[in-house]
Amino acid sequence: MSNIRHALSVKRADDFAQWYQEVISAADMAEESGVRGCMVIKPWGYGIWERVQRLLDARIKATGHDNVYFPIFIPLSNFEREAEHVEGFAKEMAVVTHHRLIADDAGTLIPDPEARLEEPLVVRPTSETIIGDAMARWIQSWRDLPLLTNQWANVVRWEMRTRMFLRTSEFLWQEGHTAHEGKADARKHTLRMLEVYRAHAEEDLALPVIAGEKPEHERFPGAVETWSIEAMMQDGKALQAGTSHYLGTNFAEAAGIRYQDRDGGQQFCHTTSWGVSTRLIGGMIMTHGDDDGMRAPPSVAPWQVVILPMLRDKPEDDALLAYCEEIRTSLADRQALGEPVRVLLDKKPGKAAAKRWDWVRKGAPIIIEVGGRDMEGGKVSLLRRDKLWVDNGKPAFDYPRREEAIAAIPGLLDDIQRSLFADAHERREANIIRGIDSINALAEFYGGDARYPGWVEVQWSKPTGAALEKVVETLKTHKLTVRNVPIGAEPADGPCVFTGDTAVERVYIGRAY
Repeated sequence: MSNIRHALSVKRADDFAQWYQEVISAADMAEESGVRGCMVIKPWGYGIWERVQRLLDARIKATGHDNVYFPIFIPLSNFEREAEHVEGFAKEMAVVTHHRLIADDAGTLIPDPEARLEEPLVVRPTSETIIGDAMARWIQSWRDLPLLTNQWANVVRWEMRTRMFLRTSEFLWQEGHTAHEGKADARKHTLRMLEVYRAHAEEDLALPVIAGEKPEHERFPGAVETWSIEAMMQDGKALQAGTSHYLGTNFAEAAGIRYQDRDGGQQFCHTTSWGVSTRLIGGMIMTHGDDDGMRAPPSVAPWQVVILPMLRDKPEDDALLAYCEEIRTSLADRQALGEPVRVLLDKKPGKAAAKRWDWVRKGAPIIIEVGGRDMEGGKVSLLRRDKLWVDNGKPAFDYPRREEAIAAIPGLLDDIQRSLFADAHERREANIIRGIDSINALAEFYGGDARYPGWVEVQWSKPTGAALEKVVETLKTHKLTVRNVPIGAEPADGPCVFTGDTAVERVYIGRAY
């Protein structure tokens, strides 16, 4: 395999961070915008996001939610009502203070001093406070509950260190917000939406995740409980791929979200919020990408099959295009993964080999090349993106008859989806280490020669107060974080690795994005 010439100039094993950036560029997914921390999402990258939206939106609506939209500008006073919440976001908030520009004596545009807003407006970092205001208006009685809403929107958090898709100053996401009669129903819904995220990540994105509860110091600002799905990237680091929060009555008390209960009394609602973002695309790249570029899971690939006619700018091209169009229409009538096969006939000018490598870098699951000899023999040249190479260093083309290929492709797409998940799941499980029982052993593990050390499962006493602060400092010293307490983990049976106290649960420790 050493004679393979890969499509990227940087290999994962040599420089994972640079490799990630090159995949985004080579796959033509996004580019820098000229505004620090903001990106332009190009058609292939946005097409993947549209697939994420479509699939996840269907799952969300299946649980009874309605989509809404709220303004991007939120009065500063909304945040001031919830001290813990605003403290958590204060350093990341972008604030609008003026509504007009004027030219100064030098002709430079500056904010008009006469156009200062009476109250500054925060550019939406998250919508708990403004949606809370609406809930206070919409909810009068227990009959109005539960109130289940979801919003697809953009948000702004002024990040200091940015990386495309993973951490940007502006990003796209969905945020769900719900109100309930009591704690039990709200917590049940928090976990229900966590399961929606788990299923979406694993079944649609082929992204294995660990679902569990975040420790106290990792909670969403103002939350009573925060739950997450955590994915392991190929470099062993963790990516928080989605969160679901039980907010208790904290936001309800701040916003006045009350209802008349069944006995005629007044009660505060229990609320939840939950969200995932375009960070999922970054997670897909770092989980499925290889040294030739992106590998898009068929469920979210904008085009699952790309047909490349080997055009020669000659009269016989018309017959070849007609042959390819027959393949395209036949495939489009087939079903794969519960939907019609998404198939593109790429008629753009250019050499077939160059176009092939463009689609390899984008990660199209199946690439079909068709030349004159293929047409004459009633065949196609078929390439699976997840199994790109053969031992002689050449692309691993198969050469089935056209009818055989059309019949087989729906099953191949299903197999590619399962194969990507299985590979990622096996890699994750091989890189979760158990049995480390001291801070020194933990530090040695992450300070050793292992380039991609993965995660460590340790026993945890659930410290609070000064004890927790000491643990957090220890974690920072070693650049580690507690990811979550996995649902369904084995019971604790020994001392906490950090405090020495009797452990009450097990947690995953790792380095993270």
